[in-house]
Amino acid sequence: MNLRTLGIALASTALMTTAAMAEDVTLTIESWRTDDLTLWQDKIIPAFEKDNPGIKVVFSPTAPTEYNAALNSKLEAGSAGDLITCRPFDASLALFEAGHLAALDDMDAMSNFSDVAKSAWQTDDASASFCVPMASVIHGFIYNKDAFEELGLEAPTTEAEFFAVLDKIKDDGSYIPMAMGTNDQWEAATMGYNNIGPNYWKGEEGRLELIKGEQKLTDEQWVAPYATLAKWAPYLGFGYEAQTYPDSQNLFTLGRAAIYPAGSWEFAGFNTQADFEMGAFKAPVQSEGDTCYISDHTDIGIGLNAASPNADAAKTFLAWVASPEFASIFGNALPGFFPLSKTPVELEDPLAQEFASWRGECESTIRSTYQILSRGTPNLENETWGASVAAIKGTETPEALGAKLQDGLTSWYAPHQ
Repeated sequence: MNLRTLGIALASTALMTTAAMAEDVTLTIESWRTDDLTLWQDKIIPAFEKDNPGIKVVFSPTAPTEYNAALNSKLEAGSAGDLITCRPFDASLALFEAGHLAALDDMDAMSNFSDVAKSAWQTDDASASFCVPMASVIHGFIYNKDAFEELGLEAPTTEAEFFAVLDKIKDDGSYIPMAMGTNDQWEAATMGYNNIGPNYWKGEEGRLELIKGEQKLTDEQWVAPYATLAKWAPYLGFGYEAQTYPDSQNLFTLGRAAIYPAGSWEFAGFNTQADFEMGAFKAPVQSEGDTCYISDHTDIGIGLNAASPNADAAKTFLAWVASPEFASIFGNALPGFFPLSKTPVELEDPLAQEFASWRGECESTIRSTYQILSRGTPNLENETWGASVAAIKGTETPEALGAKLQDGLTSWYAPHQ
């Protein structure tokens, strides 16, 4: 090889190397899910990179309590990652309105999600979507199968059956019928009111009409769940008023309580701690044959930093997040966090299978207070905590609670004025 030929060869090699380097893009993901770091590093990212060799991904989480502040600082400074993990509703909406999150409506992948799934990451008028939905949590009831078999009980489907089961457990005396306390307040609203309530206000129909001002919190369908919660008190065990959330978890996993009003985020912990087989049933309907509604609450999404220099590569990743492959990996690695894409995912965890099956039987909705209605003062979400506790303790009537909540909402929310 002469010098001229050698020079051409070296130049060609340099060009090829430069071209290869130019093709490589590194995407950084901002997130609060520090517990998921290993999952992303060991499963999610390798699966994506295998089919997208020119794109590297780095998962860079911040402690949950510090995430919002840290993310805002990075975005303002221009140092935030390309992809932003999105909390539902107002926090992410504020980022979009500030120009930090890009609109994603031009992505075909967004058609893989229902309107309910997308609602947590849209503008109020649903004209723009800014995060790809990743997962939701579903509400229902988990029960001790050993206890039910011992007492000859079956999972209830109606409210009459539900209270009959609770009566039998209470009369037997071997178990606390239901593990839930009121000390921390949020459980009474989250696993109580917003668990059973959708069957009363007909899920999205009632929730959206409340937002529009076409229904009020004094209407029967919004007051009645408080009357039902008031009937729970005799079954919660001695001292439930001072019982904390961890107390309730322990009572159930130690086998001392037969039923646990639940969110699906409990699965991983319960699977590790309980030495008995568990079953699940959805919030009972009022009468046999009624349409059932479940709280299938949007929990986590992922969006594009509007200032990212790697927007095309980031959109490639977001489209993959909307795929069945991602949904299968995520849904099985984190049982109880349910993929939101329309494509069904085959889940391995028995409890996850049961909860997910309700999507095919019932209408899905989200927690009634989370979109728009908790932006003012008094905050409707926090007020619902206190109202749910008061209902269970019997310190105020359901009607009085509805009137108080409605007065608070009317004081600041124009559609109710």
